[in-house]
Amino acid sequence: MPKMTDKEAKILADKFAKDPPKVTGDGKSGFFMKHKGNVIILDDVSATWLRVTSESTHKTPSDIIGEMIREKMAVAI
Repeated sequence: MPKMTDKEAKILADKFAKDPPKVTGDGKSGFFMKHKGNVIILDDVSATWLRVTSESTHKTPSDIIGEMIREKMAVAI
């Protein structure tokens, strides 16, 4: 996709300043707002391991992570 020229960017900025786009929605929060404290990012090695383990065990990544956490908690008690 070609870059916008400065003139095109100015025209677009002026258009949106005069007539901002309407935001539609039902007023409900989406996934990321509902889970904002629970979304995590994994490094590539961890994500790959989790995906492969999930496929081989027929469990969801959430199930695998939950089991790992419960094991750590049991050891800590």
